[in-house]
Amino acid sequence: MVKLRLKRYGRKQQPTYRIIAIDVRCRREGKALKEVGFYDPRKDKTQLDIPTILTFLRNGAQPTDTVSHILQRAGVFEQIRTIS
Repeated sequence: MVKLRLKRYGRKQQPTYRIIAIDVRCRREGKALKEVGFYDPRKDKTQLDIPTILTFLRNGAQPTDTVSHILQRAGVFEQIRTIS
């Protein structure tokens, strides 16, 4: 099963995250199937590749709680409802 989750980058006390699609059995810093976004919690910036995210979600990928919240703020789930 594929999950959309955060992969941590950055220095100590200064985290930034990449939103990735990854197999459930892989560890957090494991090899990602595809990088689909970026999240900086300190500046509250997000950058998303929405068409790729929609493709993964339609094919059964499950977002983690945190990624789900980020996608909800970006309005990704409304786009799924309007297209379907």
